[in-house]
Amino acid sequence: MSLAEIQLDAQAALPLYRQLYRQIRERILRGGLSAGDRLPATRDLAQQLELNRATVSSAYALLEEEGLIRGHVGRGSFVADPIDRHSANPPGTSAVSGGFVPQTGFVSQNAGSPGSAEISFATSRPRSGLFPLDQFRLSCEEVLATEIAHTVLQLGSPLGYAPLRQYLLEDAEEHQIGRANDDILITNGCQQAMDLLARAVLAPEDTVLVEEPIYPGLKSALAQAQVRLVSVPVGEQGVTAEDFSRLMESERPRMAVLTPSFQNPTGATIPLDARRAMLEAAARAGVLLVENDLYSALRYRGDAVPAFKSLRGADDVVLLGSFSKVAFPGLRVGWVIAPRPLIRRLAEIKQATDLHTDQLSQAVLLRFAESGRLAAHLRSVRKAGLAQLEAAIDGCSRFLPAGSRFTKPDGGLNLWVRLPAPLDAGALLAAAQSRGVNYLPARYFAVNRLDESAFRLSFGGLTPLEIERGLQLLGEVFEEELARGARPGAAEMETAMV
Repeated sequence: MSLAEIQLDAQAALPLYRQLYRQIRERILRGGLSAGDRLPATRDLAQQLELNRATVSSAYALLEEEGLIRGHVGRGSFVADPIDRHSANPPGTSAVSGGFVPQTGFVSQNAGSPGSAEISFATSRPRSGLFPLDQFRLSCEEVLATEIAHTVLQLGSPLGYAPLRQYLLEDAEEHQIGRANDDILITNGCQQAMDLLARAVLAPEDTVLVEEPIYPGLKSALAQAQVRLVSVPVGEQGVTAEDFSRLMESERPRMAVLTPSFQNPTGATIPLDARRAMLEAAARAGVLLVENDLYSALRYRGDAVPAFKSLRGADDVVLLGSFSKVAFPGLRVGWVIAPRPLIRRLAEIKQATDLHTDQLSQAVLLRFAESGRLAAHLRSVRKAGLAQLEAAIDGCSRFLPAGSRFTKPDGGLNLWVRLPAPLDAGALLAAAQSRGVNYLPARYFAVNRLDESAFRLSFGGLTPLEIERGLQLLGEVFEEELARGARPGAAEMETAMV
């Protein structure tokens, strides 16, 4: 098959690989390329279009991430069947991980002006421009200059680097989180922590209570365990104690997983009184409560709410933490605080999986924290985060159509937006992408129900100017659809496949 008719503009602000990706994508979605059609080899297409082969490879990678093509070793790349596309990973995510790991191809590069590279509200992660690279480099040098360098470059304990574990336990005790019977396990991020918990605690067909909308990585980890998911709705103040208690009694789940502070994707936070009532309900039902505490440190205004794990009666609560959202996501250092017998079981499973978490990363993060550099970085992150949050809330108020609703958190990285009827956020994604703006519609966060009007707006990776411009462009897309007389059911086939 020939793609010689493709026209690329080397002078455009949009990179060539993204131009190529979009043009092939459009041909697939419009039927110009059919399921099973073989795409030219990257070398052949590069010669045909007079491009670098890496440019073609990057375009093909984006198409495969979106589920539009499938690569087969020794055979080439083929257009995927439309049925398979609906179960594919969302734009900007990785199929390799089995989860939802953002890829750099969808990160805003210089997205503050019309015609520039994509403004991505699709990835919930901190802005890399805020990383204190000089301080991080200094921490690395200090670790490697000491006598511990030989130790951290050796194999270590599956429980984690002992000095970091001690530091985290002392920090937990300072916040009244630690218990006499608690221990800590260092993991490769919270994604691994959830996978280990599922392996240790759950059996196929067990019931697990989760929030809806849900963080896709959590849904992915639990799907591997072949459990039954029962969802509890997340409102403006998170999960309500009434809904939670009712499901504790009626469903008797084996485990409940909550993100009580700045929940992903909604940004909602559960109030203290509700947390106490939910803790009591879980205890009465004998349900293991897992607290996903990734975002509480990203509070930009208002008073902090105590963690579940710090409340009276929370001895058996499992708390998950991570450096990913407050420091360097690429280092993949998270942790689990739980009763000692459970930690030992998790460590046994982890040892069989990957031996232990990278010790050099642990040692560098410990040095970064003990030196005071982490605290200084957090102050910068919170200052920048407040400006980003205010830009997101202000932009939604100014640019989204009348009748739009959105959460207004005091921290975190995300807002949850609901468009007025009859707008369908999933059906409008392609139009938004054609304007250079990306987001994730509600179908990627659904468990038992799907709100077609909703989408996650992740602002953490963008500057305030990028946020404002992106929302202005989204507002134009949505208003134009309303002006055309948008009809309900535009994505009926797509939502039926979710």
